[in-house]
Amino acid sequence: MRKHLNTLFVTLDGVFLSKDGAAVDVRFENKSKLRVPLHNLDGIVTFGWNTCASAQLMAACAENKVSLSFHSPHGKFLAAAQGFTSGNVLLRREQYRKADDPHASANVARHVIAAKVANTKHALQRSLRDHSSTTNEPRAATLAETVDYLTQRLKSLPRTHNLDELRGVEGDCAQAYFRAFPNLITNDDSFFTFQGRSKRPPLDPVNALLSFLYSILTHDLRSACESTGLDPQVGFLHRDRPGRPSLALDLVEEFRPMLADRLALTLINRKQLGERDFEVHASGAVTLKDDSRKLVLQAYQERKQTEIHHAFLDERTTIGLLPHLQARLLARYLRDDLDAYPAILWK
Repeated sequence: MRKHLNTLFVTLDGVFLSKDGAAVDVRFENKSKLRVPLHNLDGIVTFGWNTCASAQLMAACAENKVSLSFHSPHGKFLAAAQGFTSGNVLLRREQYRKADDPHASANVARHVIAAKVANTKHALQRSLRDHSSTTNEPRAATLAETVDYLTQRLKSLPRTHNLDELRGVEGDCAQAYFRAFPNLITNDDSFFTFQGRSKRPPLDPVNALLSFLYSILTHDLRSACESTGLDPQVGFLHRDRPGRPSLALDLVEEFRPMLADRLALTLINRKQLGERDFEVHASGAVTLKDDSRKLVLQAYQERKQTEIHHAFLDERTTIGLLPHLQARLLARYLRDDLDAYPAILWK
């Protein structure tokens, strides 16, 4: 039996989370809305400006290794409750040593970036194959040209040993990918016009959906790092910054194209989301509405139940377990049990 990543998402603003026996009690306006046994959870993610949790629940979450994080209504990470740091102190000391070593950091970052670029390339090739009968010639030419560019940049990575140069390759590939991204959108609704990546704030519905999914994905990778004994704040590609889960953001990179991006495109192209699901603010920012966030979260959870073949482990597993598997593979590399970090490759 495999235990899947099981996360409680609280999207109703103004709720109070408390511990009731061995369960989490979600209360709204002094009425209990939901009770979930704590032992069934790996994480609790809240969205809202007025969501609170009792100290007793936070202590229980820390004791049971259940991550508890707070986000704005639109998915921006705000804070996380954390108890005493557990895990293997020797593993964390080795993580810090390698993070302080530019050469060792570059070795990890190179594999992460290579996997991200390879997965991005695979996403474009998949779109060309799946929509070959409906893809017009200019669209197909753009996708094919981007695939060729990514292939060339992939070949250059083994010769790139400097962190700044690696970040340059990653940035160039990301720009090329997002220039081609509109060609992956087959929904003819002009509301889903995409003119480039915008983050703070997202300025169109596609960016709003991507940012929301990236936020949820980051939570899952942060939880996986914590449960493995790694420090999610200390990364190799992303450098230290107060409050930023740099290591989780490192691992997110290899998951973006085939999990978050692919799910976003599925929801848009199948017209499961429409103009009614987004709110356009006077500032120009675009956000998902409350009910629409629930729809996206449900689709995300369903996607995590999909089984895939893990190339390095040579076995089938669910997508929901991949964050934990990758965190453990990274830990094995840091302990020198592996010669290199085997980033996830989607096939």
